[in-house]
Amino acid sequence: MTAPVPLPVDATTTGPALLLRPWLPADAPALVEACQDPALRRWASLPLSDEADGLRWVESQRQGWTSGDRFSFAVLEAQHLGTHRQLLGHVALKAVARGKPSAEVGYWTAAHARGRGVAPRALQALADWAFHTFGAHGLRRLELLHQLDNQASCRVAEKTRFSFDRVLPAAPPAFPLDGHLHVLCWDGARARGVLPRASGRPADPGRPAHDDAGAVGMA
Repeated sequence: MTAPVPLPVDATTTGPALLLRPWLPADAPALVEACQDPALRRWASLPLSDEADGLRWVESQRQGWTSGDRFSFAVLEAQHLGTHRQLLGHVALKAVARGKPSAEVGYWTAAHARGRGVAPRALQALADWAFHTFGAHGLRRLELLHQLDNQASCRVAEKTRFSFDRVLPAAPPAFPLDGHLHVLCWDGARARGVLPRASGRPADPGRPAHDDAGAVGMA
């Protein structure tokens, strides 16, 4: 599925109207600019220095859609002039497989968009899309992992009803500190933050950091 995922502003919230869509090569300049933010480099591991780096990263996201195991979206401001939409952030659904009951989410927010409620609403849109797109194939649980000292990500998890599950032990060098695992489950009709433990082991905190792990989710 490659159709955009629109997210209008809810009547009970404030902030920009959002649009989620797959990344495009035209997004590379704005992506590289966003990645110069020190906080984003720290938490999201995105060392992109120039447009060539940005284009390679965008291509890697396209390959995830092609392989069907990773679906990433640029988060854009829905209101725009001409063909330009301001880049606000990124959300991704990772480690998806037919018959697998769980997958992982990741996200980051550009520095200029923090404090506007972007991360929680974009993550909620991603979660809704994930369950309605892959629920028929067995997806029942989304996992959100962040390092213990990333309090912004913890707040985003709480705002989007990802319930705290447990502390994950540190696994240096990729994860030098303990982490939090938050989960959101789906009962076939609606997502809920209750926690029947999924069978099997959750996402391994010792795996190498992804470009959206330890998300910068400042709401």
